[in-house]
Amino acid sequence: MTSAAAGGQVAGVPPHPLRFALLILPFGVSSGFLTVTMAWLLNAAGVPPTEVAGLIALSYLPHTWKFFWAPVIDLCWRRRYWYVLGGVACAAGTWATGALPLTAASLPWMATAVLVTNLAATVLGMSVESLMAHATPEQAKGRAAGWFQAGNLGGLGVGGGAGLWMVQSLGLSPAGAAMALGAACALCACALWGLPEPPIETAVGAAPVGWAEAWVRLRETARDLWAVACSRRGALAILICFLPIGSGAAGNLWSVAAGSWQASANTVALVSGTLGGVVSAFGCLVGGFICDRLNRQRAYCLFGVVMVTVALSMALAPRSEASFVLHALLYAFTQGLTYAGFSAVVLEAIGKGAAATKYNLLASLSNMPIAWVTLVDGWAFEHHGPPALLLADAATGVAGLLVFGLVAAWVGRRRG
Repeated sequence: MTSAAAGGQVAGVPPHPLRFALLILPFGVSSGFLTVTMAWLLNAAGVPPTEVAGLIALSYLPHTWKFFWAPVIDLCWRRRYWYVLGGVACAAGTWATGALPLTAASLPWMATAVLVTNLAATVLGMSVESLMAHATPEQAKGRAAGWFQAGNLGGLGVGGGAGLWMVQSLGLSPAGAAMALGAACALCACALWGLPEPPIETAVGAAPVGWAEAWVRLRETARDLWAVACSRRGALAILICFLPIGSGAAGNLWSVAAGSWQASANTVALVSGTLGGVVSAFGCLVGGFICDRLNRQRAYCLFGVVMVTVALSMALAPRSEASFVLHALLYAFTQGLTYAGFSAVVLEAIGKGAAATKYNLLASLSNMPIAWVTLVDGWAFEHHGPPALLLADAATGVAGLLVFGLVAAWVGRRRG
């Protein structure tokens, strides 16, 4: 593989985006283990749905504030070193989550383990996002975003489905399942082989950064961020991050709500886990393909409309295991579309300079609606039943689409 050239351009043929799917896989695995495996086990142990939803929402907290430490990834050390460090810490935190007793009294300790796991996951994700932003040419950003999110959501399905299957069918403890998943994720680091590092202007290699140089680079990063926010494309991308368009929050609660559709543990492991991961990964690839052929912001909103439609259909359909399987898979496919659309919008807006910082600023904002919609959906389910969960999910999506449409129209008239 050729090395990176000045200005962040890669000489020769860019790396296949499959590399980024493999590298981000552990990020999704750690999330899937919590939202599918641990959520199912906690619910079966009698922990209230609102407590489980709160634990899942808490996992988004490091992802909401990660832009504060994103400049560190841009200013020092190699991206591949950050990746390995984040991967090891993420595996350790996932194991600790599974090792704790499945009781309400353990939730404070479990919350600590979840926070550590997701803090490490942010470091792993930043390294991959920075490598992807620098190595991907403009015309292929939608394709790269599709593969990237395919690895993320595919990993979520593998981590959740395989974890629950190992516990339910193989008799492993949650800690043993987490250890097996961590060992498998270690192989993903092989995709770093031959992948070019970003140029010296934004990656320092092994040399330490002096305070004066770090201050200069931070000011350059701030100017870069301001330039993104002041552009029409960047401002609308930031707005998209705040809005609950295509959040996919209901998918975080399938393990808790599946019993209302008479779905068994094996069905949840298959649909919310492995098969759902494959379907959502396919949705990511389709979404990336569409985003390279349509206006990326409009494509993202279109995907949000599809997600609202699926949620409404599931709310109105008879509650049976077959209905759960069909609609959960449709929701997973649509979630793949929306995640790919989001990454394409962000990659288009940020450019190349200080990529980890800019990407994670926007990604941090996008995790806020996912967290609070998860809480809203969990509350609606516990107090008003399964249809309310889906209606709340659809209502927040409609509200986000309306706000974005009004603001985009206003900005368009101002620009004219």
